[in-house]
Amino acid sequence: MFAPHLLVVPTGTSVQFPNEDPFFHNVFSLFNGKRFDLGLYESGTTRSVRFDREGVSYIFCNIHPEMGAVILAISTPYYGVSAKNGVVSIRNVPPGGYRLSVWSENGEPVDQTAGEQVIQVLSEPVNLGNITLQTTADALARHENKFGQDYKPSHDLHY
Repeated sequence: MFAPHLLVVPTGTSVQFPNEDPFFHNVFSLFNGKRFDLGLYESGTTRSVRFDREGVSYIFCNIHPEMGAVILAISTPYYGVSAKNGVVSIRNVPPGGYRLSVWSENGEPVDQTAGEQVIQVLSEPVNLGNITLQTTADALARHENKFGQDYKPSHDLHY
């Protein structure tokens, strides 16, 4: 498994993908955030990728279809990840105008204008109220391998 499942990084950050398992991995992403293929690498080794452009990258292993994660590369230090109760707080934002974008792995805003809006931050806290999301397809649940094909059955391999 990838840990953490969701990682938010500033654009330009290098992310390491260590292989701490007793078998090979082949980490890849074919999404527009950052396309890459780390090739086959063995236990005890690490590969890294520089996320040099803003965007969403769904990360998979070409050997293990159950492995999946998301990396968001963003060009702002002002972001928040929701708590289990859905509340998001973004602290220490200086006064000014900002573009608020809402992203969810398995959801999208019911009201698109609420999910993409310009807000004014003053010296006191700003409460934007509720932004309701509707469920969308899970991009990690069913995906193809790096060749655009279904994964071959594992024949119940036990590690």
